[in-house]
Amino acid sequence: MTNRTHREVHLAARPQGRVTDDLFEIVEVPVPEPGPGQVLIRNTHMGVAAVMRTLMDETSDVPMPPYEIGRPLHGSAVGEVVAAPGTDLTPGDLVEHRLGWREYALLDADGVHRLDLDLLPDPAAYLSQGPTALMGIARGAEVRPGDTVFVTGAAGGVGSLAGQIARQYGATRVIGSTGSQQKADRLIKELGYDAVVIRGAGPIEEQLRTAAPEGIDALFDNVGGEQLQAALALANRGARLAIVGALSSQLSENGPAPTPIDTLSLLSRSITLRGVALYDHLDLIPEWNQRFAAGLRDGTLTFPHARLHGIEQAPRALRELTEGRHLGAVVLEL
Repeated sequence: MTNRTHREVHLAARPQGRVTDDLFEIVEVPVPEPGPGQVLIRNTHMGVAAVMRTLMDETSDVPMPPYEIGRPLHGSAVGEVVAAPGTDLTPGDLVEHRLGWREYALLDADGVHRLDLDLLPDPAAYLSQGPTALMGIARGAEVRPGDTVFVTGAAGGVGSLAGQIARQYGATRVIGSTGSQQKADRLIKELGYDAVVIRGAGPIEEQLRTAAPEGIDALFDNVGGEQLQAALALANRGARLAIVGALSSQLSENGPAPTPIDTLSLLSRSITLRGVALYDHLDLIPEWNQRFAAGLRDGTLTFPHARLHGIEQAPRALRELTEGRHLGAVVLEL
């Protein structure tokens, strides 16, 4: 192993706004040697997510360690075990872990989760953001049969699954939001959305009022800002509003912007406003994998995603994700 090298993607500088390729450096380093109780993994796929832009900042409110300048980034990855001395893992096992952004990863065995090779048809599907989508629909918004559901950021890796899951939970009308007419058309044609409001095509509240003339019963909010305010205005009595993401702040060049909320209006309509984060609901991950496998097999769920190839494309993958270039998740095949 000592004569072999692999590539890692390091953070070269902190962003001052948008993600640009010069914020990253691809570095060639020796492939690490595993000791007793350690696992050496050849990464085959890694996911990118909007939270990674937040972790590029020196500090954030996200309960995850920020990226360090001159060090490799990290994030969800799937790979094959190369060597695992003194553990119950064997070469060839498919595993998931948190050390993406590199071609080989070395972890202690307790940082590695063995995956079922036969459960999902594509190893990249283990990198879907389905557990977050399921959490927001089932436990955050508590979607019920007959609900009208509004999913903001519906074309992203989370939102593109949240709308499908809402339908499984009995929603009769599912409305999304996105940033372009092209994506809106795809959400309706390919993912079963009933209507879509488009950022930049006029006041969101007016568009949502047209799309949901009888109001909304549940909100799955990835965005915040104007879209959250529109949902609050259209929320029916007893509505459940789940805050799952904050893209309007995370991807803003001007930093977080406060969202005004009329608390008396929430009170008088008995509206629940709840923030939910996956680290409090990790038990949903195996449940999602089973649900996803069944849905992919019988055609009731799809995995919208873009796939780029090669570690050198990792900076581009994150940049294009933050620019909204793709529909669904963004996965890198190494």
